[in-house]
Amino acid sequence: MGMPDGAEKPEEQRLGPVIRRRGQVQPGTTDQRLLDTEGDSEWVHTDPWRVMRIQSEFVEGFGALAELPSAISVFGSARTPAGSAEYEAGVRIGSALVDAGFAVITGGGPGAMEAANRGAREAQGVSVGLGIELPFEQGLNPHVDIGVNFRYFFVRKTMFVKYAQGFVVLPGGLGTLDELFEALTLVQTRKVTRFPIVLFGTAYWNGLIDWLRDTVVAQGKASEKDLLLFHVTDDVDEAVALVTKETRN
Repeated sequence: MGMPDGAEKPEEQRLGPVIRRRGQVQPGTTDQRLLDTEGDSEWVHTDPWRVMRIQSEFVEGFGALAELPSAISVFGSARTPAGSAEYEAGVRIGSALVDAGFAVITGGGPGAMEAANRGAREAQGVSVGLGIELPFEQGLNPHVDIGVNFRYFFVRKTMFVKYAQGFVVLPGGLGTLDELFEALTLVQTRKVTRFPIVLFGTAYWNGLIDWLRDTVVAQGKASEKDLLLFHVTDDVDEAVALVTKETRN
């Protein structure tokens, strides 16, 4: 859509806060371009449009979680088999966190995440799942009461940190390690107020802790005090006590 037939091109054009003059005057108006259905659809794949989708994910996440009670994020492997010792520990941790007065936030998937959500639900607490769009994702587990699905990992990780007062990290793979080191980095660099991080399962985590101490710290890539940013335990009650003690008013 352009100017009416026979109309002269104006010398000055106001488009919202923008003024265009002489050769920079564009045909039509902003509303005309908005309502024009002609043209290709490549714009939906451009970075400016992605920015709007990213913004919308933040808005949806903030809106869904803003009124949560105090919460703890529980991380762990999606591959943890139901009925295994690790799964049952996740159920007990989810239940114990509710008994301590906290909502439980997980990635919403199967395995250890499902276990923690199940424990929270069975304890009559608030069970939250923050899912992620993946080619092989199975959807939110049935024990989630409040669920939000995200396209972008970085938006999802913001929600894990913003709405939790602490982290419990069950044995897990690359995704769990990503979430663990994200939390450790934010605390170490003081990008967030310090909050407790508990690793559950000494046999699983000791090798990583030894490497951090004997290689990373020993070579000066981190400081000795960075090893104090987290706790490690095999006891459910101790894990809950450690992750909640620093959150009490």
